[in-house]
Amino acid sequence: MTVSGLARYFLLGRSGLRVSPMCLGTMTFGRERDWGTGEDVSREILDRYLEAGGNFVDTADMYSDGASETLLGKFLRDSGRRDRVVLATKYTFNASKGDPNAGGNGRKNLLRALEGSLRRLQTDYVDLYWVHAWDTLTPAEEVMATLDAAVKQGKVRHVGLSDVPGWYLARAQTIAQWRGFEPVCALQLEYSLVERSIEREHVPAAQNLGMAICPWSPLGGGFLSGKYTPEGAGTGRLAAMRGGANPVFQKFTERNWKILGVLREVASVLGRSPAEVALAWAARRPGVVSTIVGARSLEQLETNLGALDVEIPAESARRLDEASALDLAHPYVFFGPEIQARIAGDVSVRAEPPWYR
Repeated sequence: MTVSGLARYFLLGRSGLRVSPMCLGTMTFGRERDWGTGEDVSREILDRYLEAGGNFVDTADMYSDGASETLLGKFLRDSGRRDRVVLATKYTFNASKGDPNAGGNGRKNLLRALEGSLRRLQTDYVDLYWVHAWDTLTPAEEVMATLDAAVKQGKVRHVGLSDVPGWYLARAQTIAQWRGFEPVCALQLEYSLVERSIEREHVPAAQNLGMAICPWSPLGGGFLSGKYTPEGAGTGRLAAMRGGANPVFQKFTERNWKILGVLREVASVLGRSPAEVALAWAARRPGVVSTIVGARSLEQLETNLGALDVEIPAESARRLDEASALDLAHPYVFFGPEIQARIAGDVSVRAEPPWYR
């Protein structure tokens, strides 16, 4: 890839934070024993990403039981590049079984988790602090007030939400705006050709409320890389997790195989790999600012970053969109052109004139 592909920067939502169009996800760092990378390869991957112009690095306190944060802290200290990096981490998941306050989104756990992350990352602040997942219990008022306090203390620069319902992110942002708290600038959500559910609520909410979309698993957990076939699932994380309790890894469905078939055909026409085309599709979706990509090797990283140079022609994009389109469901059937035409009295009505922007 050309350096200029990654070294372009965009504002993260309605904030002044500049980030690369691809974010380096570091869930694999410190997981050499299974599907991850050890210290040496992890360092090489981070160095290559930063050398190519990338500046957005994402981790979490629960990745590799804290080893991901520990390695990142060490690498950034050794290189002296901490202030050049937009460093993001997350909290929610329980750190001590049997202790209900060592997990969840409440104030006690947020502050505990933040201090632990800062210690492992060897820094006194993080540029972006994500709520990792909705815990179904903690009031949004408490979460937003505590995040705002962390910003005022200088330990956090910006805040984001990951894996939350659409109604919850709207409520959280409304509370922030009403109370003068630090607003949510970004959403981290699963998004790919085989998982487009966020288009129903989250993407429109993000566009209306000033939040950037940062897709995780844009390759569907590796499914869209092309290494799996219907005849034999092969090896890899999805194959290992097949039939397990985590729905995120259950990608071997008839619908998904059909999507993968179309992706392979489009990739062949374009002379690119399925992974590059799938990433290019996700990176150019409405509302998407920075796509989170991981890697187990330098070669895999180069392939992922190469997607920034892929242009998908209109006809190929149409084929991908149609193959992966969401099924209509209530109440979204009411928002299509037929019923909207009836609402408008069969005349064209726009929110703004076509020359407005």
